[in-house]
Amino acid sequence: MSTSSTMVQKAEAAWDGSPPDWIAELARLASAKGLNACAQRLGYSPTTISQTLGNKYPGDLTKVEEKVRGALMGSTVDCPVLGGIGRHICLDWQAKPRAVTNSTRSKVYRACRNGCPHSRLKGSHDA
Repeated sequence: MSTSSTMVQKAEAAWDGSPPDWIAELARLASAKGLNACAQRLGYSPTTISQTLGNKYPGDLTKVEEKVRGALMGSTVDCPVLGGIGRHICLDWQAKPRAVTNSTRSKVYRACRNGCPHSRLKGSHDA
């Protein structure tokens, strides 16, 4: 088994021969660039990428999927502040703390917490 096909084969074996499209895309990147480069591009650890490909990740798999779809598959959202952005960028903005010294960051912070349909933050849809 060559190193370049290891991640694709791992994903196929772990997902009963037919991984979801986003897992296949993640496996192709990990095979082509390596786990470390893949993890860095998505903002996760190599362990998270490996566990995801192996269908053993105990965390929020939906969030990993959204990051992959945004960063690797071109999925976008219409941010009420920033306009059309990649889903992975949307998720990154949601994780940023409030910064009163930056007006854009403050606006995004408020939007993410006040009913934005793309927010994954708890309670953001209650407003």
